Amino acid sequence: MSPFSTFTKSTAWTGAVRKTRKVLRWLILLLSLVFVIFIYWKYFYTYSEGYRAGLLQKFSSKGSLFKTYEGEMILSSVSSSRDVTLASEKFLFTMTNKNLIRQFDTLQGDNVIVHYRQKNGILFWRGDSQYLVDSVKIKR
Repeated sequence: MSPFSTFTKSTAWTGAVRKTRKVLRWLILLLSLVFVIFIYWKYFYTYSEGYRAGLLQKFSSKGSLFKTYEGEMILSSVSSSRDVTLASEKFLFTMTNKNLIRQFDTLQGDNVIVHYRQKNGILFWRGDSQYLVDSVKIKR
């Protein structure tokens, strides 16, 4: 009698099921890890940060379910001798620092410098923009 004759079909099946479960556990763990890394990179990782200077044109609270504070600045690249902006670009942002909301309300129409952090994606409860502003200075 050979040693393989005592090997039954049920133990072979049980071993295959164990190996398959082990592979599936590792695959689920790996996919979960990739998903967590993707979510972090897309929504929480800071892609860039810096300062923008311009005229604070608009600042308001908006949203149906989640109210966020959104702002709009005009970034002037060329000005005339009469302080009129000739060429401009808009910078749309979301306010993240709740302590600065009243200060922003009073600065509409003034030249300001804001510090921002740019994320790779937006979350609906965090605002409409990838640019999250956390501080402001009056430009003199």
